[in-house]
Amino acid sequence: MSQLTTHILDTTRGRPATNVSVTLFYHKNEHWEKVVTGITNQDGRIPGLIPAEQVLDHGTYKLLFETSAYFSNQGISSFYPFVEIVFTIDSSEHYHVPLLLNPFGYSTYRGS
Repeated sequence: MSQLTTHILDTTRGRPATNVSVTLFYHKNEHWEKVVTGITNQDGRIPGLIPAEQVLDHGTYKLLFETSAYFSNQGISSFYPFVEIVFTIDSSEHYHVPLLLNPFGYSTYRGS
């Protein structure tokens, strides 16, 4: 399993958010460096965002979820054009960062 996983649940529809672009960035030398980009599948997940054998460096990361295009494709107006979740990786254990999303709000937590 990948060290870092994520998924998006559209809480308004009660369904996974599909075809959402998600980019992982690493904070290094006061700048954000792009690590990888993926697109959520029919289950709202991105299998293999990080290869299973890769261990991320300790430090600060962010996931950028391109939510505007997701809602626009459904003909829905939304308040947040994107969602950024910033978090710290400080071990080689698994990190799961889910996003619960609706057009006018979102929440996240460290999952398992």
